[in-house]
Amino acid sequence: MALTIVDHPLAGTMLTALRDEATPPPLFRLLTKRLSLVLAVEATRGIPTATRTVTTPLAETQGIAFAAPLVAVPILRAGLGMLEAVTELFPEVAVGYLGLERDHATFQPSTYYSKLPDIGGSYVLLLDPMLATGGSAAAACASLYGAGPARVTLLSVVAAPEGIRRLEEEHPSLDVVTAAVDERLNDQAYIVPGLGDFGDRLFGT
Repeated sequence: MALTIVDHPLAGTMLTALRDEATPPPLFRLLTKRLSLVLAVEATRGIPTATRTVTTPLAETQGIAFAAPLVAVPILRAGLGMLEAVTELFPEVAVGYLGLERDHATFQPSTYYSKLPDIGGSYVLLLDPMLATGGSAAAACASLYGAGPARVTLLSVVAAPEGIRRLEEEHPSLDVVTAAVDERLNDQAYIVPGLGDFGDRLFGT
């Protein structure tokens, strides 16, 4: 499994503001979108390209275009905060949705909603801002890999070592792009230091 930690100062400053408990939901949403833009640029670095000829106002020249379809799949509900960044960068992207709910006693995920486009041969960006136990991401990957994508990349704002280890074991072909790998999970399976419940902070609930 390829793990990329985006260490750009811009990503670091935005992550610091997201961690701050005093950051209100409107600013939290804006920072999430901006940081997701940085993560998405890094995550799409390996998408294959093909040559494309264009005519400028002065001459004909060679450029490039993506040579594989792109699909974004947010895990509901927190992943929705990352989706707009991806659709703005790539207006042609197809979008699917996975609804996964974690049992607060067992920490195990269950699927309550799934709506995916045809992802065969596509490069899939799986959007889940918090990689904690890895249960939700692993379940989502199982659904995605069964549909035959060319590659799946998970975009997370913050990841825990426990979640990374689980994904390495269960989905070794997965790529992970994150802004930080934090210390650990606590007894309630929250990332420490983390930034709290991402969905609650995103939507003010």
